[in-house]
Amino acid sequence: MSHQAIVYLVVLIPSVILHEISHGVVALAFGDDTAKRAGRLTLNPIAHIDPFGTILLPLILALGSGGVFGYAKPVPVDPRRLRNPRQQSLLVSLAGPATNLLIAFAASVVYVAGPRNDWTSGFIVVNVILAAFNLLPIPPLDGSALVERVLPRQWWPAYLRFRQYSMGLVLIVVLLLPNVLGHLFDWALRTWIDNVLRPLGA
Repeated sequence: MSHQAIVYLVVLIPSVILHEISHGVVALAFGDDTAKRAGRLTLNPIAHIDPFGTILLPLILALGSGGVFGYAKPVPVDPRRLRNPRQQSLLVSLAGPATNLLIAFAASVVYVAGPRNDWTSGFIVVNVILAAFNLLPIPPLDGSALVERVLPRQWWPAYLRFRQYSMGLVLIVVLLLPNVLGHLFDWALRTWIDNVLRPLGA
């Protein structure tokens, strides 16, 4: 395993954990304490680690392609407990990618100010990629909340049937179509460099 893959693997774990915690924190602010009652509003990684998504999948990718990707155990959210479920469910979903972008921005500031090392660049790369991936409009990814927000009511039964198998589709894309994701990630990183790093002075 390359040094870069090890850096990405180490950076990935706190990044996906903070991604999930943010969902629960925003849900709590809107009236749903499900994540809090489940003990998921904690920085203790044990509460968030998914054996496959947080450990095995990133390790397989790191040993294979040298790239790293993964996810933490999803934080439970009950939209029925939100004060305005239709509007606030979207904000709860988008909190995860927004958190990754905030981490990437903070890392970018540190990178520009110094030191410019593998760790600061790792936090930028991993979190930009996590944000881009999670904004894909495929359930159960966070971007699917945008689709759900505008989906006509009569399409919901078919959508819900599709949703129960959608995680398999996501894994197929990750494991069997890495080039497709590679183009997305390259675009996201180039966009970040052009619109964030360079204006900051990189």
